[in-house]
Amino acid sequence: MTFSDLVETVKDLSIDEKEELQMLLKQYLREERREDMYKNFELARKEEQRGELKYSADINELKRSISG
Repeated sequence: MTFSDLVETVKDLSIDEKEELQMLLKQYLREERREDMYKNFELARKEEQRGELKYSADINELKRSISG
């Protein structure tokens, strides 16, 4: 099924079904974001354990670390 097929199928749903689908999509997106945040946390924790993370309150140093 292509994305456009899916869109057309959604158009044919009842209002109640569309609202339920919307609720499910929001839930799935929250779960995916939560999983991404946890993966990033774990990665940062491992980098910190290896001494690879640098901390600074100097805005110019932070900008340099982001761009390079």
